[in-house]
Amino acid sequence: MTVAEVRRTYLEFFKKRGHVLLPSAPVVPENDSTTLFTSSGMQPLVPYLLGQVHLEGNRLVNSQKSVRTGDIDDIGDNRHLTFFEMLGNWSLGDYFKKEQLPWLFEFLTSKEEGLGLDPRKLYVTVFAGDEELAISKDTEAIAIWKNLFGEKGIEAHDVLIGSEERGYQVGMQGGRIFAYDAGKNWWSRSGVPSAMPAGEPGGPDSEVFYDFGTPHNPDFGLECHPNCDCGRFVEICNSVFMEYRKKENGSFEQLAQRNVDFGGGLERLTVTTLGSDDVFLADTLQTTILEIELLTEKKYSDNEDQQSFRIVADHIRAATFIIADDVLPSNTDAGYILRRLIRRAIRHLDKLGVDSNTLANLGNKVIDAYKDTYHDLEQKRVQIDSILTTEEQKFRKTLSQGIREFEKLSKRGPISGHDAFILFTSYGFPIEITEELAKERNLSVDHQAFAKEMEEHQTKSRTASEGRFKGGLADHSEITVRYHTSHHLLLAALRQILGDIVHQRGSNITQDRVRLDFSFDRKLTSEELAQVEQLVNEKIVEALPVFATSMSKIEAEKLGAEHEFGVKYGDQVTVYSMGPKNATQEDPKFSESFSLEFCGGPHVSNTSELATDAKRFKISKEESVAAGIRRIKAVLE
Repeated sequence: MTVAEVRRTYLEFFKKRGHVLLPSAPVVPENDSTTLFTSSGMQPLVPYLLGQVHLEGNRLVNSQKSVRTGDIDDIGDNRHLTFFEMLGNWSLGDYFKKEQLPWLFEFLTSKEEGLGLDPRKLYVTVFAGDEELAISKDTEAIAIWKNLFGEKGIEAHDVLIGSEERGYQVGMQGGRIFAYDAGKNWWSRSGVPSAMPAGEPGGPDSEVFYDFGTPHNPDFGLECHPNCDCGRFVEICNSVFMEYRKKENGSFEQLAQRNVDFGGGLERLTVTTLGSDDVFLADTLQTTILEIELLTEKKYSDNEDQQSFRIVADHIRAATFIIADDVLPSNTDAGYILRRLIRRAIRHLDKLGVDSNTLANLGNKVIDAYKDTYHDLEQKRVQIDSILTTEEQKFRKTLSQGIREFEKLSKRGPISGHDAFILFTSYGFPIEITEELAKERNLSVDHQAFAKEMEEHQTKSRTASEGRFKGGLADHSEITVRYHTSHHLLLAALRQILGDIVHQRGSNITQDRVRLDFSFDRKLTSEELAQVEQLVNEKIVEALPVFATSMSKIEAEKLGAEHEFGVKYGDQVTVYSMGPKNATQEDPKFSESFSLEFCGGPHVSNTSELATDAKRFKISKEESVAAGIRRIKAVLE
């Protein structure tokens, strides 16, 4: 089956069973500063798993775009991916184990409605219980699995494994159902039950493994078992049953709302239908791999080059989806991860003999493979192409020089922190690339000394971040200041087109775009968006003067000045006014101004400055972020 076929089959299967289809959340969370990327299907649904009412109901299903940065260094084997899709279905206080496990088994094994997998190749794990905490063994799940396998004529013995380490000692024991301790079959946000704080929910899970029948490799342990890393078994999905809550005295009680959280890796499930354990045989990745074969005249099947094929295919796919969520390569946060992915891909293209600009072409292959499902990729094609091209050109200018410098340094032995720092600052080598090069030569890198030099370097150059703007302004650069002014124009235009019910409810301004959250109870029509965009551009062309005026808070409120969201003001405030054209600092003509807001600044002195380099204000996205709250992202281009 193809990725699209597996995705469609899964979503339709659960829609027929009363589930509402949710769109995938972005890979870059928009309202969660605690993490850089969405790493699982359940991540956007945590508030609802904790009891908040979901507007779409209590049976939900989707395929979630996900990025896991912890796996970057593992990319190159047959099962790890940076970007992947996670199939998920959820019950929010509705059905539980006796519905979830039979549905899952039917989806996996049915030739009519599911994947048609051979049930004899499926093995499952359950929670073994915790005697000290008086949490019982998951006998309910065991009984359900026994019955399901029995209906297929398969005798399913349940055996106790306990810890993963013990699994390597006792092995399979003729089992089909394996009970592991909390280290393998328990879910909570804090991990094992003993680590959970009072009030936190958690529960057992039940994983499904596919047996590929490969001989056990004793290098991984004396005996094989489902969680063995030898490659015989691959986990393809997991059902979490959130049914307990930890009490103040450390004991556990049943939750009033019991939830189901299922996750299954789309690519793993797809290649399993092909009888393979290599996720890179999924058609969406093969599209890129075949293109690399044409460029290099090498074969993916060649073990010598296979790792580089996989790294390039994985990283360019992840980079394409991250860019589509408006992330730009940089040296911090999500931008750093993006740059690291791009530069590692370039380095492995170089190893494959490709020394010219290629990433944009490969990015287009990714877009072609996914555009029918994720339409924003097609809409962002030009932007993705431009960013990949620019980043590759920039890095290729220093890549060969950096490799030569590394070779010179490596002849002296281990790579010092200072050497790694120079490779980063002078040649653009992320520390991970330096570490990868060193590992290939059995050399170490002084990561601690590198981190110390980086910290000293950042301290010396840290100026922009010392005075972060109020209202979510990211730095004081000239382009960011222009975006800050465009934010005021955008809010004023929205209020003029949609009415005074519009108020700011959040914002974030970077050197790449402006983002405004505002109160409004429905989706804007294309005509309204066009009117707002046109009005902002008209005010830019009108060259309205911009003035900052200090006054009392009471006076500002009487003038009707808009408040910045979430800011507490003192008795004296600064108000920024934009327009009218004949306004002066001495006579700002507040009653005639187009925009009037409480704000700490800074701003341009005239709206015409937003048109520098013939730029125009353009709305790039409008969407809902919560009930009654809309979000607009816009750029100057």
